[in-house]
Amino acid sequence: MNDMHVAVLMGGFSSERPVSLSSGNACAEALEGEGYKVTRVDVDRDVAAVLASLRPDVAFNALHGPFGEDGTIQGVLEYLEIPYTHSGVLASALAMDKQQAKHVAKAAGIPVAEAKVMDRHEFTNEHPIATPYVVKPVREGSSFGVVIVKEGQSHPPQIITSPEWKYGSQVMVERYVYGRELTCGVMGDVALGVTEVIPNGDAFYDYDAKYAVGGSSHVIPAQISPNIYQKIQSLALEAHRAMGCRGVSRSDFRFDDRFSEDGEVIWLEINTQPGMTPTSLVPEMAVHAGHTFGGLVRWMVEDASCLR
Repeated sequence: MNDMHVAVLMGGFSSERPVSLSSGNACAEALEGEGYKVTRVDVDRDVAAVLASLRPDVAFNALHGPFGEDGTIQGVLEYLEIPYTHSGVLASALAMDKQQAKHVAKAAGIPVAEAKVMDRHEFTNEHPIATPYVVKPVREGSSFGVVIVKEGQSHPPQIITSPEWKYGSQVMVERYVYGRELTCGVMGDVALGVTEVIPNGDAFYDYDAKYAVGGSSHVIPAQISPNIYQKIQSLALEAHRAMGCRGVSRSDFRFDDRFSEDGEVIWLEINTQPGMTPTSLVPEMAVHAGHTFGGLVRWMVEDASCLR
């Protein structure tokens, strides 16, 4: 297998470009360590021509956000008949759209928070739902554009209707779920361990908490009861299957245990292109399950295919 030529797709032109470059370089270095011939491709609008010229055996998709995670690059790779990692066109598009992903999850019996989608210009001086709530761009990742409206706040956040807003016109307004931040990866058809994410210095797992060194603490295995641990693993695997995901995914949850040990578990979203940076969660979960980082990326290359 190690004579294979792997093109690592990274960078791109979404808000998550810096994260993708970090993920891509980490994966490229690990694949080189596994003996693969690796070409790093900083994705631009000419990516189809670049890949047609390179003709790699596999495209390792380390892109994040729009164009890399929403089915777009997956469609390009299908046309070029280049096997690729992670999820295919439909699953990627579904998971990237928070509204559609929530519909699919709810239909599969996965508990989700009540929410509605609205145009950001429809925000007035009145709250669209009872506080506290969360406003999220419908098609962004890495917590870009996420705003938490606290209980008792007098009016909706002004940034949503500001000219400075750059995350699209549609936003999801979702009931705020109190509790602990839990997340669980899936590798193929196996749920990995459950991690609790504890932001350092803030109550919100925002961009800096995700990617800055020291921005958060990761506790794996999460210190929760065995039945909740297994429930989250089961829900993560169910979400992976319901969306039609392939390769690796990661589902995020909130667990409100303020009033009882079993509390309330709410599924928030699924990530079809989980971060692969030094501070990312899935590589830690894989190590906890007995895989090296090199072994994880090698598995992803061996799992690559078209028509995913």
